[in-house]
Amino acid sequence: MEDRTPLPEHLEPIERAGVDELRALQLDRLRWSLRHAYDNVPHYRRAFEAAAVHPDDCRDLADLARFPFTGKAELRDNYPFGMFAVPRERIVRLHASSGTTGRPTVVGYTTEDLRTWARLMARSIRASGGRPGDRVHVAYGYGLFTGGLGAHYGAEELGCTVIPVSGGMTERQVTLIRDFEPEVIMVTPSYMLAIVDEMERQGIDPAATSLRVGIFGAEPWTEDMRREMERRLDLHAVDIYGLSEVMGPGVANECVETKDGLHLWEDHFYPEIIDPVTGAVLPDGERGELVLTSLTREAMPVVRYRTRDLTRLLPGTARPMRRIEKITGRTDDMMIVRGVNVFPTQIEELILRMPQLSPHFQCVLGRQGRMDTLTVRVERRSGVDTTGAEAAGAHLAELVKNSIGVSVVVEVIAPDGVERSMGKMRRIVDRRDG
Repeated sequence: MEDRTPLPEHLEPIERAGVDELRALQLDRLRWSLRHAYDNVPHYRRAFEAAAVHPDDCRDLADLARFPFTGKAELRDNYPFGMFAVPRERIVRLHASSGTTGRPTVVGYTTEDLRTWARLMARSIRASGGRPGDRVHVAYGYGLFTGGLGAHYGAEELGCTVIPVSGGMTERQVTLIRDFEPEVIMVTPSYMLAIVDEMERQGIDPAATSLRVGIFGAEPWTEDMRREMERRLDLHAVDIYGLSEVMGPGVANECVETKDGLHLWEDHFYPEIIDPVTGAVLPDGERGELVLTSLTREAMPVVRYRTRDLTRLLPGTARPMRRIEKITGRTDDMMIVRGVNVFPTQIEELILRMPQLSPHFQCVLGRQGRMDTLTVRVERRSGVDTTGAEAAGAHLAELVKNSIGVSVVVEVIAPDGVERSMGKMRRIVDRRDG
């Protein structure tokens, strides 16, 4: 793979700053953000007062632990604009979640917020190995979802040529990659697999395309998936992290030279790891739920937002900012099957050990009598005979039992049998009553 490491002189000063300088900047910005939220968002004023804390009580970064959490419930309770901290005429853009499980969460941006977002996305693309002048194929969805426009304006900020394809129309995606020869693609990892499958269906060798960097986010994916991507595409597969409630994509990003976890851009977001049950703050290095506080956001500051993503904080390597370990699960996508905690990424890691099986799979929860059941529907790879694939499926069931500790039924299906998605893959189908 081509060396895409950014030169030191191309980094921003804060990307080369010492830890003491970074912590001082964080404290100054944190105190501003707490005051901004308290003065301008009625919800935060009430929540702070109920917790008997005031912005002036924050004299050290550790004092943040005294402040209340924010979750999706609070955002939905204040739908649509109750969490905004500036007059509505200063809001220049709105984004929102899909709202498939209730009211959507709505987020707003001022002009300065959009500038900050574009700069952080540019930083993220550069950290991934993107360079000014690269052609960037954006296959994240445009619209209320933050992925497409976040990638678009970040690439332009870096000085790239943007190809705003959006999601869907997989055959056209392949055509444009072949004809426009982009160096960088930004897309969900599950949809990248669909694009690769379509390339191979058309007789195109994915490793022979112009792509040099793939920036994959919006859903958990594993190290085994990275190896699969890099083997099939001959590119650098780099992870990006973000969520609309905090900004959008570009909250954290891997650096192409190390690929050892996502450097969280701590000059704009303050991270904590908490015990997801007790809410207690955990020391760096321990695994728990990621909590983020915005430090510079004008339109919609968020204080101690519970992301539900499970990870841990690690020291910085390629940058001074701390890293978060690759997100491989969420507290809300954990399946509890007969008392055993199971994450889809655990299943994915085992599937990728078997060359007969494809990474396209779904976990189907059911109930037999009073017992929960888990069926793993997984595609056999193209060109693999049914007998070999069925044997691999039986082996997968054994691996799941031995590695995770739960008995599952493995159903091996034909290629293209699992519904493809241009957005986040639907990994869990719950068919239990109630």
